[in-house]
Amino acid sequence: MKNILNYKKTKSILSIVILLMVVSCVDFDKEPLDSLSNETFWSNKKDVITAVNACYSGWEWGDNIMYLDAATDNAYNQFPWEGYAAIGNGSFTPTDVGVSRFSFTTIRKCNDVLENIGGVEMDETLKNRLIAEVRFLRAYQYFIMTQFYGDIPLVETVLSLDEANLPRTPKLEVIAFVLTELSDAAKLLPKSYSGANVGRITKGAALGLKARTELFEGKFADAAITSQQIIDMGQYNLLSSYVDLFTEDFEDSYEVLFDVQYIENDYSNWLQGAFAPVKDGGWSSVTPTQSLVDAYECIDGKTINDSPTYNVDMPYTHRDPRLAATVVFPGASWEGRFYNSIDENSSDFYERNNASKTGYSSKKYLYPLSSFNDMWNNGLNIMAMRYAEVLLIYAEAKIESNQIDNTVVDALNQIRNRAGMPAVDESVYNSQASLRELVRRERRVELAMEGLRWFDIKRWKIGEEVLSKPVTGSRLGTVNAVTGDVNFSSSEHIQVETRMFSSHNYLWPIPQSEIDINSNLEQNHGY
Repeated sequence: MKNILNYKKTKSILSIVILLMVVSCVDFDKEPLDSLSNETFWSNKKDVITAVNACYSGWEWGDNIMYLDAATDNAYNQFPWEGYAAIGNGSFTPTDVGVSRFSFTTIRKCNDVLENIGGVEMDETLKNRLIAEVRFLRAYQYFIMTQFYGDIPLVETVLSLDEANLPRTPKLEVIAFVLTELSDAAKLLPKSYSGANVGRITKGAALGLKARTELFEGKFADAAITSQQIIDMGQYNLLSSYVDLFTEDFEDSYEVLFDVQYIENDYSNWLQGAFAPVKDGGWSSVTPTQSLVDAYECIDGKTINDSPTYNVDMPYTHRDPRLAATVVFPGASWEGRFYNSIDENSSDFYERNNASKTGYSSKKYLYPLSSFNDMWNNGLNIMAMRYAEVLLIYAEAKIESNQIDNTVVDALNQIRNRAGMPAVDESVYNSQASLRELVRRERRVELAMEGLRWFDIKRWKIGEEVLSKPVTGSRLGTVNAVTGDVNFSSSEHIQVETRMFSSHNYLWPIPQSEIDINSNLEQNHGY
């Protein structure tokens, strides 16, 4: 059953939120506008649940997740006003809209709950669970901001107006706070919920974010332990079908640790329209690159550089099935036709307005497009973390800790086998260096277009290698409308744009609007 707690109550919550929170550009915690709110509102369990639900509203957005791959070598965003084109090509500045993840809105709401919930008479078990949910949501925001900006102000209480201009707290201190919050929350949260509560933060969600944080911060031994805890819970598994995983019918599957939830006609998901091909009425906002397409192995488990099955003129055949599940490529069966972005006579031709500029279209969360009553208004949830990532965290953490054993290969094989790929060739991947190469490739192809590639590029420090080169797309040619056979007429690939990357781009600039308001915020180096 779809959980509606985040958004169905949005309209009724808004009046409460307005009373409790000050909305401003620099949204550090401020005192409530109406001093009567804290005297009259925090009186019973219903008030607490309403306030906690308000913390869920806007804690994350599907577009934050799905657009972020356009900031990497996985994808391209063709519309500068959407915010990710400049980040992708390295030209972004403190005034660009895309760097606006610097927000204390959820933190402010969470702090308000944590300061007031203690005085409310209600069941202590429920109270402790709600506190744990709020501590997770606050920790998530701090995790996200430290990854993008490094040092950020650490605010644990509701601040008065004259206290709001805080300096930045060292990132290591904020990360330590995040890990403590998640550890404490995990002890109080249930493994699962039922009915309308499905979708609330669980023990697995808290441990999952903790494991991700530990991995991203190079705490490999800790990440291995935490991810093992999740595995040992027995609560999660891989859905049998990789394709089904991204459909509405399976959105609350046992693979999901936590997600952003939507409701058709209420708080609806519009991303399918933004990502869909132009012939379907979409915008082709974020489109896969040739670099991503080339990252998928051939069906024999070898890369395109090593496999005898790879044919440069039939590049989409005999490939990892996750390629066809993630990317709509020329000649692919799509919505009753064979996708054709490489022929100037086609409605999907890459040079047309709103057509994919790489010649590839995104498929995750869009297939089948015809299943949506309205691709601009639907209820499909967007996953923020799933069990496959836990297995990848475990494998990478063990590899980087040089604690390589059969469990590492087993974790990778679970993912590969679900996708229809052969088991890891242990005669080839038999060292820390080779296994590192493999797990990094597995992360890229398994989680492609799911908003995690940017964080991987940042922590692996490979930006200079993968983001300082031209973005290319498909080759041009024709697609047989009856058979889907592709005949390339050129050996050259579509040239999309030239990108640049400097070491300071591993951190985003603090938005200039925030610095203008808070003079104690120092800008990141290079901006």
